[in-house]
Amino acid sequence: MMINNHLKQQLETLNLKYREQAPLSAFTTFQLGGLCPFLVECETLSQLRQAVSLFRAERQPFILLGGGSNVVAADEGIEHPVIRYRSSVPVISRNGNALTAAAGTLLDDLVQYTIKEGLSGMAFASGIPGTVGGAVVGNAGAFGRQMSDVVTAVNILDEAGKEMTLPREACGFDYRHSRLKETGQIVASAVFELEPGDPPTLEAERQDILAQRRDKHPDYKNVPCAGSFFKNLPPSAPGERRQAAGWFLDQAGAKDLRSGGAAVFPKHANIIIKADASCSARDVFDLSEKMAARVKEQFNIILSREVRFLGPIPAGDASRRFW
Repeated sequence: MMINNHLKQQLETLNLKYREQAPLSAFTTFQLGGLCPFLVECETLSQLRQAVSLFRAERQPFILLGGGSNVVAADEGIEHPVIRYRSSVPVISRNGNALTAAAGTLLDDLVQYTIKEGLSGMAFASGIPGTVGGAVVGNAGAFGRQMSDVVTAVNILDEAGKEMTLPREACGFDYRHSRLKETGQIVASAVFELEPGDPPTLEAERQDILAQRRDKHPDYKNVPCAGSFFKNLPPSAPGERRQAAGWFLDQAGAKDLRSGGAAVFPKHANIIIKADASCSARDVFDLSEKMAARVKEQFNIILSREVRFLGPIPAGDASRRFW
């Protein structure tokens, strides 16, 4: 698909930055993926509104991308254009103990802001890559906490590009999921209700969490990956934490597996990494299939992917698609 001249002219009139035949590998933390027809980069909510309104007026389907931290893009690329909403400068406002953060704000920037402001409740998200919008839609979390614990409302863009507010209850939050994934509604910003806290204490908590992440997780900037690949399993008893998928994968010998240029991170059995330049999206998919098969064989447990795929799976069963 090529960008039509009328749409190109409209983008230029609105001063929206775009790239034709943009490599998705440059916009995902896994650094994988072929081309998309064109990619529009939005730094501000105003630019996002303009881009969304334009695409909808032109009846042009698109894919929305934030930090690209929880996706793998297909090797042959995707057929639809991409709107990328990611702010280089955090956009956050405070009203008492409530914060409103633009969806394009990096999640870790929001965490650092809460600590400086002496607000407790978001340290668990320290070091998690990606944007606030992506974290809310996927209900991201760590250390037994998740975004839905602190989100009170989500502001979305409707079909006309105008904002409307959804209370937390209308978002259908579940473990690593929200109804926003199904509706395709676009998050403009989110409201968080936090508690007063002591900045030095909060900073110490953050540093402890970052140290734990450094000990077990690769630095995606140097070792491309998409974080934890499979969702953790339900608790074995009421009131307990979820069972770590990584434990089952480790016990099943997943760390010994490899597919082409994709390998399992030596320190964490639930993380697939781009081990060398030959790695492809297909390698990642194939490796994830092997990992899941090992756990199914040994424990009779079916793992569910947390990471999402964009574009068609090359070759093989045509009914199975990246999503």
